[in-house]
Amino acid sequence: MTSTQSAFASSARAVPPPPAARPNRPSELVRALERMQPGELETAFLRGATPTADQLAGWEFRGLNTPAWFRLLGIKKFIKGFYRDAERDLWGYNCPVEQNRIVEPWIAKPSDADPKRFGFYRVTSVDPTGRDNRYLHALLLDYGQGKNPRLDPSAGLRDYLVQVDKGNPDVFLGKAYFAVGPARLPTFSFFILERHRPGPASIER
Repeated sequence: MTSTQSAFASSARAVPPPPAARPNRPSELVRALERMQPGELETAFLRGATPTADQLAGWEFRGLNTPAWFRLLGIKKFIKGFYRDAERDLWGYNCPVEQNRIVEPWIAKPSDADPKRFGFYRVTSVDPTGRDNRYLHALLLDYGQGKNPRLDPSAGLRDYLVQVDKGNPDVFLGKAYFAVGPARLPTFSFFILERHRPGPASIER
């Protein structure tokens, strides 16, 4: 074997195995967060860490809105994904899912292989001099910059996102506000994200 062949063989042996399949169920941490009262969630949110773009880009996350009445609206469970554009800016989208029990799998609609993607948003750090500057330790998910259809009501959403536990890079907690002109109205709702599966690295829109 030549030195080149030997180096190639060593390199090939060094390739790590593919990651194990992730269970399509909520973890105990997610279920505990979902049962918390708003005051407890606010404390967890304030103690959260700032996520990085690399933690999110190219992944889809199982989502849970914490208010029980969101089930009546058909949006208790959802999927959020994150991707980069050609300029390496971070963007995201939502996917509808089957509204089965929380302990059951997340199944995208109309299908896992071809999910509907809508409700796009841009992801940035929080600008302390900007209007949306309520939580400086969070990332801002700004639907107003999401290039959604002109009359899309999601354009008013402004979500803040933190990492719940610094030792757990897979679970995030979000808090939603709604923009009405210069005002930012609290929706009194939190949402939980847990890493689900790889998503598209980029999306042509």
